[in-house]
Amino acid sequence: MAMRIVSRRTGLSPHVIRVWERRYGAVRPIRTATNRRLYSDADVERLRLLSAATHAGHSIGQIAQLDTGQLQDLVHQDAPGKLSPPRPEADDSDPASIVERAMVAVRQLDAETLEIELAHAGVRLSRIRLLDEVLAPLITQTGEEWHTGTLRIAEEHLASATIRSFIGRLLGADRSNAGAPTIIVTTPSGQSHEIGALLAAASASACGWKAVYLGPDLPAEEICFGVQRHGARAVGLSVVFPDDDPLLPDELQRLRQGLGAEVNLLVGGRVAATYGQALQQSGAILIHDLAHLRRHLTSVASSSQGPAPS
Repeated sequence: MAMRIVSRRTGLSPHVIRVWERRYGAVRPIRTATNRRLYSDADVERLRLLSAATHAGHSIGQIAQLDTGQLQDLVHQDAPGKLSPPRPEADDSDPASIVERAMVAVRQLDAETLEIELAHAGVRLSRIRLLDEVLAPLITQTGEEWHTGTLRIAEEHLASATIRSFIGRLLGADRSNAGAPTIIVTTPSGQSHEIGALLAAASASACGWKAVYLGPDLPAEEICFGVQRHGARAVGLSVVFPDDDPLLPDELQRLRQGLGAEVNLLVGGRVAATYGQALQQSGAILIHDLAHLRRHLTSVASSSQGPAPS
């Protein structure tokens, strides 16, 4: 079968499939007379298992040479009896249904089932659909239900911990191309909610950037140090709570002074828009959602000069 079909069935991008093939020998498709790749059902099964295993935290370099039986055993060890084969329900790959099932697991304080639902989504959906249509809505719904009192604190904490760990494994499994532009991702000093920053880092990685996530609650001088160390072209900040932090405007000003005018300062998150004046004064760009972030980063990467328009 052709690359586009394999990509759709495995949830892996064509780029990832090619890298895994060339660099790690994960699969060996046959070639047509015109040198196009043709993949077998066995190749698709291996790629699906490798995807599940990497999403569970294993390094592709360490598992690519395992045979299919060993990969099945590895995946079953990570989620016994539940990750393979795919379940046949009609809505199994529907993002809204995945979010609904994930919320059921959250309300039942069932971290194992929540992890399995996310792992299934990672296998069945492309990285961008996983981020935009499953993880972002799940995080939003969890936060909204916690704020309205529908979710208990324990349920919200379980959801946050599980999602944070899952996105961390996604980032850990990513390998950027040589020469890829770098973005530093964090939350500013006083901002301790980090899941939005993790989502932004994963989204930047999905569009070809090297995302360096520095954790939450970082002072401006430390962010600038990270930029200098990595030669980063952009900084991404997530601002989630509160919407009236009196220290944030000054923090943004110090950050801009340390970065200079050539580094893109991108700020998003649930309450980012409430700091509109501070963003404008610091030359920061308000990021509305993950798709907006990717569009902007794609524009920056294709430009050889300064910050691209938002």
